[in-house]
Amino acid sequence: MKISLKYIKAGLLVLFLFGCSKDILEENPPNLLSGETLYTNLAGFEAGLNGLYNLARHGRWQSEKIEYALNGVDNMTSNYKRSNIYYAWKATNSPADDDLLEVFAWYYETINAANTIITRAENKEVDWVGGSGTPEVNKNRVIAEAKAIRGWAYRGLTYGWGDVPLSLTEYTGSTIRSDWERAPVADVRKQIISDYKFAQQHIPTEGSLPGRITKGAVQTFMAEMYLTLNKPDSALYWADQVITNPAYKLVTQRYGVQKSNPLGSPYGDMFKEGNQNRNQGNTEALWVFQFNLNSIDEQGNEMSRAVTGNYNLWVINGKRPLQYTYERGGRGKSYFAVTKWFVDSFEPQDDRAANYILRKYFILNNAAANAPYAADILPSGYSYGDTLWTNWSKPISATHNSLPDWPYSRKGEGSDPQNLAADFSWHDLIYLRLADTYLLKAEAQFKMGNAAAAATTLNIIRQRSKAKPITGADVTIDFILDERSRELITEEDRRYTLLRTNKWLERTKKYNFFGGEMVAERDVLFPIPQDVIDSNLAKKMTQNPGWN
Repeated sequence: MKISLKYIKAGLLVLFLFGCSKDILEENPPNLLSGETLYTNLAGFEAGLNGLYNLARHGRWQSEKIEYALNGVDNMTSNYKRSNIYYAWKATNSPADDDLLEVFAWYYETINAANTIITRAENKEVDWVGGSGTPEVNKNRVIAEAKAIRGWAYRGLTYGWGDVPLSLTEYTGSTIRSDWERAPVADVRKQIISDYKFAQQHIPTEGSLPGRITKGAVQTFMAEMYLTLNKPDSALYWADQVITNPAYKLVTQRYGVQKSNPLGSPYGDMFKEGNQNRNQGNTEALWVFQFNLNSIDEQGNEMSRAVTGNYNLWVINGKRPLQYTYERGGRGKSYFAVTKWFVDSFEPQDDRAANYILRKYFILNNAAANAPYAADILPSGYSYGDTLWTNWSKPISATHNSLPDWPYSRKGEGSDPQNLAADFSWHDLIYLRLADTYLLKAEAQFKMGNAAAAATTLNIIRQRSKAKPITGADVTIDFILDERSRELITEEDRRYTLLRTNKWLERTKKYNFFGGEMVAERDVLFPIPQDVIDSNLAKKMTQNPGWN
Protein backbone atom coordinates (compact mmCIF):
# COMPACT_ATOMS: atom_id res chain seq x y z
CA MET A 1 0.00 0.00 0.00
CA LYS A 2 1.37 3.41 -0.99
CA ILE A 3 -0.06 6.53 0.64
CA SER A 4 -1.19 9.25 -1.78
CA LEU A 5 0.89 12.39 -1.39
CA LYS A 6 -1.70 14.81 -2.78
CA TYR A 7 -2.93 15.60 0.73
CA ILE A 8 0.57 16.39 1.86
CA LYS A 9 1.15 18.61 -1.14
CA ALA A 10 -2.01 20.47 -0.19
CA GLY A 11 -0.17 21.72 2.85
CA LEU A 12 -1.28 19.34 5.58
CA LEU A 13 1.51 17.83 7.59
CA VAL A 14 1.69 14.09 7.06
CA LEU A 15 1.50 13.50 10.79
CA PHE A 16 -2.22 13.93 11.05
CA LEU A 17 -3.62 13.21 7.64
CA PHE A 18 -4.78 9.77 8.48
CA GLY A 19 -6.74 10.07 11.68
CA CYS A 20 -10.03 9.35 9.91
CA SER A 21 -8.65 6.70 7.54
CA LYS A 22 -10.85 3.71 6.72
CA ASP A 23 -8.11 1.56 8.24
CA ILE A 24 -9.04 2.78 11.70
CA LEU A 25 -12.18 0.68 11.76
CA GLU A 26 -11.04 -1.99 9.35
CA GLU A 27 -11.41 -4.96 11.68
CA ASN A 28 -14.94 -4.16 12.76
CA PRO A 29 -16.38 -1.57 10.39
CA PRO A 30 -19.66 -0.06 11.57
CA ASN A 31 -21.67 1.71 8.88
CA LEU A 32 -21.54 5.49 8.61
CA LEU A 33 -20.02 6.14 12.01
CA SER A 34 -18.17 9.27 13.09
CA GLY A 35 -16.17 9.84 16.24
CA GLU A 36 -19.18 11.53 17.81
CA THR A 37 -21.43 8.52 17.26
CA LEU A 38 -18.84 5.79 17.77
CA TYR A 39 -17.23 6.89 21.02
CA THR A 40 -20.35 7.00 23.17
CA ASN A 41 -20.13 3.67 24.98
CA LEU A 42 -17.78 0.82 25.78
CA ALA A 43 -18.67 -1.09 22.61
CA GLY A 44 -17.70 1.90 20.50
CA PHE A 45 -14.36 2.22 22.21
CA GLU A 46 -13.73 -1.51 21.76
CA ALA A 47 -14.33 -0.99 18.03
CA GLY A 48 -11.87 1.89 18.09
CA LEU A 49 -9.30 -0.30 19.84
CA ASN A 50 -9.82 -2.97 17.19
CA GLY A 51 -8.85 -0.41 14.59
CA LEU A 52 -5.86 0.72 16.63
CA TYR A 53 -4.53 -2.82 16.95
CA ASN A 54 -5.13 -3.31 13.25
CA LEU A 55 -2.77 -0.42 12.63
CA ALA A 56 -0.18 -1.82 15.04
CA ARG A 57 -0.10 -5.20 13.33
CA HIS A 58 0.84 -3.46 10.07
CA GLY A 59 4.33 -3.80 11.52
CA ARG A 60 4.24 -7.43 10.40
CA TRP A 61 1.60 -7.08 7.70
CA GLN A 62 3.30 -4.83 5.15
CA SER A 63 6.75 -5.47 3.78
CA GLU A 64 8.12 -1.92 4.01
CA LYS A 65 7.40 -1.89 7.73
CA ILE A 66 8.89 -5.35 8.28
CA GLU A 67 12.00 -4.38 6.35
CA TYR A 68 12.38 -1.09 8.26
CA ALA A 69 12.70 -2.97 11.55
CA LEU A 70 14.41 -6.21 10.49
CA ASN A 71 16.60 -5.75 7.40
CA GLY A 72 19.93 -4.02 6.91
CA VAL A 73 21.36 -5.33 10.16
CA ASP A 74 23.86 -7.93 11.36
CA ASN A 75 21.58 -10.97 11.08
CA MET A 76 19.44 -10.04 8.06
CA THR A 77 20.41 -8.88 4.58
CA SER A 78 18.73 -8.39 1.21
CA ASN A 79 18.54 -11.45 -1.03
CA TYR A 80 15.98 -11.18 -3.83
CA LYS A 81 15.83 -7.52 -2.90
CA ARG A 82 12.92 -5.21 -2.25
CA SER A 83 13.81 -1.72 -0.98
CA ASN A 84 17.13 -0.66 -2.46
CA ILE A 85 18.04 1.27 0.68
CA TYR A 86 19.17 -1.85 2.50
CA TYR A 87 21.66 -3.04 -0.09
CA ALA A 88 22.76 0.27 -1.64
CA TRP A 89 22.54 2.72 1.31
CA LYS A 90 24.68 5.62 0.11
CA ALA A 91 23.11 5.78 -3.32
CA THR A 92 19.47 5.33 -2.34
CA ASN A 93 18.83 6.20 1.33
CA SER A 94 17.12 9.50 0.73
CA PRO A 95 14.48 11.94 2.07
CA ALA A 96 12.52 11.19 -1.11
CA ASP A 97 12.17 7.46 -0.40
CA ASP A 98 8.52 6.35 -0.50
CA ASP A 99 9.00 3.51 2.00
CA LEU A 100 10.38 5.84 4.65
CA LEU A 101 7.42 8.18 4.16
CA GLU A 102 5.07 5.21 4.40
CA VAL A 103 6.56 4.09 7.74
CA PHE A 104 6.71 7.62 9.14
CA ALA A 105 3.09 8.29 8.20
CA TRP A 106 1.94 4.90 9.54
CA TYR A 107 3.39 5.60 12.97
CA TYR A 108 1.63 8.97 13.13
CA GLU A 109 -1.59 7.48 11.85
CA THR A 110 -1.35 5.05 14.76
CA ILE A 111 -0.57 7.85 17.20
CA ASN A 112 -3.54 9.93 16.10
CA ALA A 113 -5.86 6.93 16.37
CA ALA A 114 -4.59 6.44 19.93
CA ASN A 115 -4.93 10.16 20.71
CA THR A 116 -8.52 10.10 19.48
CA ILE A 117 -9.42 7.27 21.86
CA ILE A 118 -7.61 8.91 24.79
CA THR A 119 -9.26 12.29 24.18
CA ARG A 120 -12.77 10.95 23.59
CA ALA A 121 -12.58 8.72 26.66
CA GLU A 122 -12.62 11.82 28.88
CA ASN A 123 -16.13 12.72 27.72
CA LYS A 124 -18.28 12.51 30.84
CA GLU A 125 -21.27 11.31 28.80
CA VAL A 126 -19.64 8.01 27.77
CA ASP A 127 -21.46 4.91 29.00
CA TRP A 128 -18.69 2.65 30.30
CA VAL A 129 -20.99 -0.14 31.51
CA GLY A 130 -20.22 -3.56 30.09
CA GLY A 131 -18.27 -6.75 30.52
CA SER A 132 -16.91 -7.86 33.86
CA GLY A 133 -15.26 -4.57 34.82
CA THR A 134 -16.70 -1.58 36.60
CA PRO A 135 -17.21 1.57 34.52
CA GLU A 136 -14.04 3.08 35.99
CA VAL A 137 -12.01 -0.08 35.30
CA ASN A 138 -13.31 -0.20 31.73
CA LYS A 139 -12.45 3.43 31.08
CA ASN A 140 -8.94 3.15 32.50
CA ARG A 141 -8.25 -0.04 30.59
CA VAL A 142 -9.31 1.50 27.27
CA ILE A 143 -7.15 4.58 27.87
CA ALA A 144 -4.28 2.36 28.99
CA GLU A 145 -4.35 0.26 25.84
CA ALA A 146 -4.38 3.38 23.68
CA LYS A 147 -1.48 4.88 25.63
CA ALA A 148 0.49 1.64 25.35
CA ILE A 149 0.15 1.67 21.56
CA ARG A 150 0.96 5.39 21.41
CA GLY A 151 4.13 4.81 23.40
CA TRP A 152 5.01 1.86 21.18
CA ALA A 153 4.58 4.00 18.05
CA TYR A 154 6.76 6.80 19.40
CA ARG A 155 9.33 4.12 20.28
CA GLY A 156 9.59 3.18 16.61
CA LEU A 157 9.78 6.80 15.51
CA THR A 158 12.59 7.72 17.89
CA TYR A 159 14.71 4.74 16.89
CA GLY A 160 14.21 5.62 13.24
CA TRP A 161 14.44 9.41 13.24
CA GLY A 162 15.53 10.64 16.67
CA ASP A 163 13.83 13.98 17.38
CA VAL A 164 10.26 13.88 16.06
CA PRO A 165 7.10 16.01 16.44
CA LEU A 166 5.26 15.14 19.64
CA SER A 167 1.47 15.29 19.61
CA LEU A 168 -0.73 14.12 22.45
CA THR A 169 -4.10 15.42 21.29
CA GLU A 170 -6.65 14.32 18.74
CA TYR A 171 -6.33 15.74 15.25
CA THR A 172 -9.49 17.52 14.12
CA GLY A 173 -10.22 20.08 11.45
CA SER A 174 -9.71 22.88 13.97
CA THR A 175 -6.26 21.65 14.97
CA ILE A 176 -4.58 21.53 11.56
CA ARG A 177 -1.02 22.79 11.94
CA SER A 178 1.83 23.60 9.58
CA ASP A 179 4.30 24.82 12.21
CA TRP A 180 5.45 21.59 13.80
CA GLU A 181 8.78 21.34 15.58
CA ARG A 182 10.75 18.20 16.25
CA ALA A 183 10.72 17.50 19.99
CA PRO A 184 14.04 16.39 21.50
CA VAL A 185 14.24 12.62 21.64
CA ALA A 186 14.68 12.83 25.43
CA ASP A 187 11.29 14.56 25.73
CA VAL A 188 9.60 12.01 23.48
CA ARG A 189 11.03 9.13 25.49
CA LYS A 190 9.91 10.77 28.72
CA GLN A 191 6.39 10.70 27.29
CA ILE A 192 6.82 7.07 26.24
CA ILE A 193 7.70 6.15 29.81
CA SER A 194 4.70 8.11 31.10
CA ASP A 195 2.39 6.29 28.70
CA TYR A 196 3.83 2.91 29.63
CA LYS A 197 3.55 3.59 33.36
CA PHE A 198 -0.14 4.37 33.12
CA ALA A 199 -0.71 1.46 30.76
CA GLN A 200 0.91 -1.17 32.96
CA GLN A 201 -1.26 -0.09 35.89
CA HIS A 202 -4.53 -0.69 34.06
CA ILE A 203 -3.88 -3.33 31.40
CA PRO A 204 -4.64 -6.83 32.68
CA THR A 205 -2.14 -9.67 32.89
CA GLU A 206 -4.05 -11.40 30.10
CA GLY A 207 -4.93 -9.24 27.14
CA SER A 208 -8.51 -8.02 27.04
CA LEU A 209 -8.90 -9.99 23.77
CA PRO A 210 -6.58 -12.27 21.78
CA GLY A 211 -4.08 -10.07 19.98
CA ARG A 212 -4.23 -7.25 22.49
CA ILE A 213 -1.26 -6.16 24.50
CA THR A 214 -0.67 -7.65 27.96
CA LYS A 215 0.62 -6.09 31.15
CA GLY A 216 3.80 -8.12 30.71
CA ALA A 217 4.38 -6.71 27.23
CA VAL A 218 4.08 -3.13 28.46
CA GLN A 219 6.44 -3.79 31.36
CA THR A 220 8.92 -5.41 28.97
CA PHE A 221 8.81 -2.33 26.74
CA MET A 222 9.44 -0.25 29.86
CA ALA A 223 12.52 -2.32 30.65
CA GLU A 224 13.76 -1.83 27.09
CA MET A 225 13.19 1.93 27.19
CA TYR A 226 15.01 2.28 30.49
CA LEU A 227 17.99 0.48 28.94
CA THR A 228 17.83 2.96 26.07
CA LEU A 229 17.94 5.74 28.67
CA ASN A 230 20.90 4.05 30.39
CA LYS A 231 18.94 3.34 33.56
CA PRO A 232 19.66 -0.37 34.01
CA ASP A 233 18.41 -0.46 37.61
CA SER A 234 14.95 0.61 36.46
CA ALA A 235 15.16 -1.81 33.54
CA LEU A 236 15.94 -4.64 35.92
CA TYR A 237 12.99 -3.73 38.14
CA TRP A 238 10.49 -3.81 35.29
CA ALA A 239 11.90 -6.96 33.75
CA ASP A 240 11.52 -8.68 37.11
CA GLN A 241 7.91 -7.54 37.36
CA VAL A 242 7.21 -9.66 34.31
CA ILE A 243 9.45 -12.60 35.11
CA THR A 244 8.04 -13.01 38.63
CA ASN A 245 4.43 -12.85 37.44
CA PRO A 246 3.25 -16.48 37.75
CA ALA A 247 1.04 -16.13 34.67
CA TYR A 248 4.10 -15.76 32.45
CA LYS A 249 6.36 -18.79 32.07
CA LEU A 250 8.98 -19.88 29.60
CA VAL A 251 7.82 -22.81 27.49
CA THR A 252 10.01 -25.72 28.57
CA GLN A 253 7.82 -28.70 27.63
CA ARG A 254 6.39 -29.85 24.33
CA TYR A 255 2.79 -28.73 23.79
CA GLY A 256 0.09 -28.08 21.28
CA VAL A 257 -0.68 -29.15 17.75
CA GLN A 258 2.61 -30.95 17.01
CA LYS A 259 3.44 -32.12 20.49
CA SER A 260 3.78 -35.76 19.38
CA ASN A 261 5.98 -34.97 16.38
CA PRO A 262 9.50 -36.16 17.28
CA LEU A 263 10.93 -33.45 15.03
CA GLY A 264 10.28 -30.59 17.38
CA SER A 265 11.17 -28.90 20.65
CA PRO A 266 9.52 -26.65 23.23
CA TYR A 267 11.11 -23.66 21.49
CA GLY A 268 10.01 -24.78 18.04
CA ASP A 269 6.47 -25.60 19.15
CA MET A 270 5.75 -21.94 19.90
CA PHE A 271 5.88 -20.95 16.24
CA LYS A 272 3.65 -23.67 14.81
CA GLU A 273 0.27 -22.58 13.55
CA GLY A 274 -2.23 -23.12 16.35
CA ASN A 275 0.39 -22.72 19.10
CA GLN A 276 1.25 -19.03 19.05
CA ASN A 277 -1.36 -17.61 21.43
CA ARG A 278 -1.67 -17.75 25.18
CA ASN A 279 -5.09 -19.39 24.95
CA GLN A 280 -3.44 -22.13 22.86
CA GLY A 281 -0.95 -22.98 25.60
CA ASN A 282 1.84 -20.52 24.88
CA THR A 283 2.59 -19.25 28.38
CA GLU A 284 5.57 -17.29 27.04
CA ALA A 285 3.70 -15.08 24.57
CA LEU A 286 3.24 -11.46 25.64
CA TRP A 287 1.88 -9.92 22.43
CA VAL A 288 0.72 -11.85 19.36
CA PHE A 289 -0.46 -10.19 16.16
CA GLN A 290 -3.63 -11.80 14.81
CA PHE A 291 -4.13 -12.69 11.13
CA ASN A 292 -7.28 -14.60 10.22
CA LEU A 293 -8.28 -15.79 6.76
CA ASN A 294 -11.80 -14.46 6.23
CA SER A 295 -13.85 -12.47 3.77
CA ILE A 296 -13.76 -9.24 5.77
CA ASP A 297 -10.04 -8.92 6.47
CA GLU A 298 -8.36 -9.84 3.22
CA GLN A 299 -4.84 -8.95 4.29
CA GLY A 300 -2.60 -11.49 5.96
CA ASN A 301 0.99 -11.01 7.04
CA GLU A 302 3.94 -10.70 4.69
CA MET A 303 6.53 -12.02 7.13
CA SER A 304 6.54 -15.51 5.69
CA ARG A 305 6.74 -14.30 2.12
CA ALA A 306 9.46 -11.77 2.91
CA VAL A 307 11.85 -14.16 4.66
CA THR A 308 10.90 -17.66 3.42
CA GLY A 309 13.32 -18.96 0.82
CA ASN A 310 12.50 -18.95 -2.88
CA TYR A 311 13.04 -22.69 -2.86
CA ASN A 312 10.72 -23.26 -5.83
CA LEU A 313 13.31 -21.51 -8.05
CA TRP A 314 16.16 -23.81 -6.99
CA VAL A 315 17.52 -25.46 -10.15
CA ILE A 316 19.37 -28.77 -10.02
CA ASN A 317 20.53 -30.46 -13.21
CA GLY A 318 18.11 -28.39 -15.24
CA LYS A 319 15.09 -29.16 -13.02
CA ARG A 320 13.25 -27.17 -10.39
CA PRO A 321 12.54 -30.04 -8.00
CA LEU A 322 10.87 -28.47 -4.96
CA GLN A 323 7.13 -27.87 -5.14
CA TYR A 324 5.05 -25.61 -2.95
CA THR A 325 3.53 -27.46 0.00
CA TYR A 326 1.82 -26.33 3.17
CA GLU A 327 4.55 -27.98 5.26
CA ARG A 328 7.15 -25.89 3.44
CA GLY A 329 5.20 -22.70 4.08
CA GLY A 330 3.95 -22.16 0.55
CA ARG A 331 5.47 -19.49 -1.62
CA GLY A 332 8.54 -17.63 -0.45
CA LYS A 333 9.94 -14.43 -1.90
CA SER A 334 13.11 -14.08 0.19
CA TYR A 335 13.24 -10.32 -0.15
CA PHE A 336 15.71 -10.52 2.71
CA ALA A 337 17.46 -13.45 4.33
CA VAL A 338 19.45 -14.41 7.40
CA THR A 339 23.15 -13.67 7.09
CA LYS A 340 25.85 -16.33 6.96
CA TRP A 341 27.05 -15.10 10.34
CA PHE A 342 23.64 -15.81 11.83
CA VAL A 343 23.52 -19.39 10.52
CA ASP A 344 27.06 -20.02 11.79
CA SER A 345 26.44 -18.48 15.23
CA PHE A 346 24.85 -21.60 16.76
CA GLU A 347 26.54 -24.44 18.59
CA PRO A 348 25.90 -27.78 16.85
CA GLN A 349 23.51 -29.01 19.55
CA ASP A 350 21.50 -25.76 19.81
CA ASP A 351 18.00 -26.77 18.71
CA ARG A 352 17.13 -23.18 17.76
CA ALA A 353 19.07 -24.02 14.59
CA ALA A 354 17.36 -27.37 14.01
CA ASN A 355 15.79 -27.80 10.58
CA TYR A 356 12.25 -27.51 11.95
CA ILE A 357 12.97 -23.90 12.93
CA LEU A 358 15.90 -22.87 10.67
CA ARG A 359 15.48 -24.49 7.26
CA LYS A 360 18.83 -25.87 6.08
CA TYR A 361 17.69 -28.85 4.02
CA PHE A 362 14.72 -30.34 2.16
CA ILE A 363 13.71 -33.95 1.55
CA LEU A 364 12.64 -34.83 -1.98
CA ASN A 365 9.08 -36.12 -1.60
CA ASN A 366 6.92 -38.32 -3.78
CA ALA A 367 3.22 -37.65 -4.32
CA ALA A 368 2.19 -39.49 -1.17
CA ALA A 369 4.63 -37.56 1.01
CA ASN A 370 3.63 -34.20 -0.50
CA ALA A 371 -0.12 -34.97 -0.65
CA PRO A 372 -2.41 -33.29 -1.39
CA TYR A 373 0.14 -31.30 -3.37
CA ALA A 374 2.25 -32.32 -6.34
CA ALA A 375 5.25 -34.61 -6.06
CA ASP A 376 8.68 -33.06 -6.26
CA ILE A 377 10.37 -33.32 -9.65
CA LEU A 378 13.42 -35.55 -9.60
CA PRO A 379 16.61 -34.17 -11.15
CA SER A 380 18.82 -36.74 -12.83
CA GLY A 381 20.76 -38.75 -10.29
CA TYR A 382 18.32 -38.14 -7.44
CA SER A 383 15.67 -40.31 -5.77
CA TYR A 384 12.73 -39.62 -3.48
CA GLY A 385 13.96 -39.46 0.08
CA ASP A 386 17.22 -37.76 -0.86
CA THR A 387 18.28 -34.65 1.03
CA LEU A 388 18.88 -31.30 -0.66
CA TRP A 389 21.10 -29.11 1.49
CA THR A 390 20.97 -25.35 1.28
CA ASN A 391 24.26 -23.60 0.63
CA TRP A 392 25.59 -20.87 2.89
CA SER A 393 29.27 -21.49 2.17
CA LYS A 394 29.88 -17.85 1.29
CA PRO A 395 27.94 -14.78 2.39
CA ILE A 396 25.28 -12.99 0.40
CA SER A 397 26.91 -10.01 -1.30
CA ALA A 398 26.59 -7.64 -4.25
CA THR A 399 27.94 -10.37 -6.53
CA HIS A 400 26.28 -13.31 -4.78
CA ASN A 401 22.55 -12.80 -4.12
CA SER A 402 19.08 -13.84 -5.32
CA LEU A 403 19.86 -17.28 -3.95
CA PRO A 404 17.00 -19.83 -3.87
CA ASP A 405 19.08 -22.39 -1.95
CA TRP A 406 19.80 -20.18 1.07
CA PRO A 407 18.77 -21.14 4.65
CA TYR A 408 15.83 -19.32 6.21
CA SER A 409 13.99 -18.96 9.49
CA ARG A 410 10.74 -20.92 9.62
CA LYS A 411 9.20 -18.94 12.49
CA GLY A 412 6.87 -17.07 10.19
CA GLU A 413 6.07 -20.07 8.01
CA GLY A 414 2.44 -20.40 7.05
CA SER A 415 0.06 -20.26 4.12
CA ASP A 416 -3.50 -20.66 2.95
CA PRO A 417 -3.69 -24.41 2.23
CA GLN A 418 -5.95 -23.65 -0.74
CA ASN A 419 -3.65 -21.00 -2.23
CA LEU A 420 0.00 -21.74 -1.54
CA ALA A 421 1.19 -19.01 -3.92
CA ALA A 422 -0.79 -16.19 -2.25
CA ASP A 423 1.04 -12.98 -1.41
CA PHE A 424 0.09 -13.24 2.25
CA SER A 425 0.20 -15.78 5.04
CA TRP A 426 -2.66 -16.25 7.48
CA HIS A 427 -1.19 -17.42 10.75
CA ASP A 428 -0.74 -15.37 13.90
CA LEU A 429 2.72 -13.96 14.60
CA ILE A 430 4.44 -13.72 17.97
CA TYR A 431 5.73 -10.18 18.34
CA LEU A 432 6.96 -10.27 21.95
CA ARG A 433 7.85 -13.17 24.24
CA LEU A 434 9.03 -13.61 27.81
CA ALA A 435 12.43 -14.73 26.50
CA ASP A 436 12.97 -11.14 25.37
CA THR A 437 12.29 -9.99 28.93
CA TYR A 438 14.95 -12.37 30.26
CA LEU A 439 17.45 -11.08 27.72
CA LEU A 440 16.70 -7.48 28.70
CA LYS A 441 17.19 -8.47 32.33
CA ALA A 442 20.59 -9.96 31.51
CA GLU A 443 21.56 -6.78 29.72
CA ALA A 444 20.53 -4.69 32.72
CA GLN A 445 22.51 -6.93 35.07
CA PHE A 446 25.57 -6.68 32.85
CA LYS A 447 25.28 -2.88 32.65
CA MET A 448 25.09 -2.77 36.44
CA GLY A 449 28.42 -4.61 36.64
CA ASN A 450 27.07 -8.02 37.61
CA ALA A 451 28.24 -10.24 34.75
CA ALA A 452 27.82 -13.39 36.84
CA ALA A 453 24.13 -12.66 37.39
CA ALA A 454 23.76 -11.87 33.70
CA ALA A 455 25.27 -15.25 32.84
CA THR A 456 22.81 -16.99 35.16
CA THR A 457 19.91 -15.25 33.43
CA LEU A 458 21.26 -16.03 29.96
CA ASN A 459 21.72 -19.67 30.90
CA ILE A 460 18.00 -19.97 31.64
CA ILE A 461 17.38 -19.20 27.97
CA ARG A 462 20.31 -21.23 26.67
CA GLN A 463 19.49 -24.33 28.72
CA ARG A 464 16.12 -24.72 27.02
CA SER A 465 17.81 -24.99 23.64
CA LYS A 466 20.68 -27.20 24.81
CA ALA A 467 23.34 -24.54 24.35
CA LYS A 468 26.26 -24.98 26.70
CA PRO A 469 26.31 -22.98 29.95
CA ILE A 470 28.35 -19.80 30.13
CA THR A 471 30.04 -17.90 32.96
CA GLY A 472 30.31 -14.24 33.75
CA ALA A 473 33.63 -14.13 31.92
CA ASP A 474 31.79 -14.88 28.67
CA VAL A 475 29.33 -12.02 28.97
CA THR A 476 29.82 -8.91 26.88
CA ILE A 477 27.29 -6.67 25.19
CA ASP A 478 28.17 -8.41 21.93
CA PHE A 479 27.50 -11.82 23.45
CA ILE A 480 24.10 -10.60 24.65
CA LEU A 481 23.34 -9.29 21.16
CA ASP A 482 24.44 -12.62 19.69
CA GLU A 483 22.11 -14.43 22.07
CA ARG A 484 19.23 -12.11 21.25
CA SER A 485 19.81 -12.88 17.57
CA ARG A 486 19.78 -16.63 18.12
CA GLU A 487 16.66 -16.50 20.28
CA LEU A 488 14.63 -13.72 18.65
CA ILE A 489 15.39 -13.75 14.91
CA THR A 490 12.41 -12.25 12.98
CA GLU A 491 10.68 -11.39 16.29
CA GLU A 492 12.63 -8.50 17.77
CA ASP A 493 12.90 -5.23 15.90
CA ARG A 494 16.59 -5.89 15.35
CA ARG A 495 17.49 -2.46 14.03
CA TYR A 496 16.06 -0.87 17.17
CA THR A 497 18.05 -3.22 19.41
CA LEU A 498 21.32 -2.43 17.66
CA LEU A 499 20.61 1.30 17.68
CA ARG A 500 19.80 1.46 21.39
CA THR A 501 23.05 -0.41 22.19
CA ASN A 502 25.06 1.81 19.81
CA LYS A 503 26.09 -1.28 17.85
CA TRP A 504 24.18 -0.96 14.58
CA LEU A 505 26.96 0.59 12.51
CA GLU A 506 29.71 -1.66 13.85
CA ARG A 507 27.88 -4.96 13.63
CA THR A 508 26.18 -4.27 10.31
CA LYS A 509 29.55 -3.50 8.74
CA LYS A 510 31.03 -6.62 10.32
CA TYR A 511 28.40 -9.22 9.43
CA ASN A 512 26.32 -7.87 6.53
CA PHE A 513 28.11 -8.00 3.16
CA PHE A 514 25.29 -6.82 0.92
CA GLY A 515 24.82 -3.23 2.00
CA GLY A 516 26.61 -3.39 5.31
CA GLU A 517 29.89 -2.43 3.67
CA MET A 518 28.27 0.87 2.61
CA VAL A 519 26.61 2.06 5.81
CA ALA A 520 27.89 5.29 7.29
CA GLU A 521 27.30 7.43 10.36
CA ARG A 522 24.56 9.40 8.61
CA ASP A 523 22.53 6.18 8.17
CA VAL A 524 22.17 5.67 11.93
CA LEU A 525 19.09 7.91 11.69
CA PHE A 526 16.91 7.92 8.62
CA PRO A 527 16.22 11.24 6.88
CA ILE A 528 12.97 13.00 7.70
CA PRO A 529 10.79 12.47 4.59
CA GLN A 530 11.06 15.51 2.34
CA ASP A 531 7.29 15.72 1.90
CA VAL A 532 6.94 16.16 5.65
CA ILE A 533 9.46 19.00 5.65
CA ASP A 534 7.88 20.65 2.61
CA SER A 535 4.37 20.49 4.07
CA ASN A 536 5.39 22.25 7.29
CA LEU A 537 4.74 25.60 5.62
CA ALA A 538 4.72 27.95 8.61
CA LYS A 539 7.99 26.83 10.17
CA LYS A 540 11.14 25.26 8.80
CA MET A 541 11.54 21.69 10.05
CA THR A 542 15.12 20.60 10.54
CA GLN A 543 16.60 17.60 8.74
CA ASN A 544 18.81 14.94 10.31
CA PRO A 545 22.59 15.39 9.99
CA GLY A 546 24.04 14.41 6.64
CA TRP A 547 20.85 14.96 4.65
CA ASN A 548 20.84 18.72 4.08
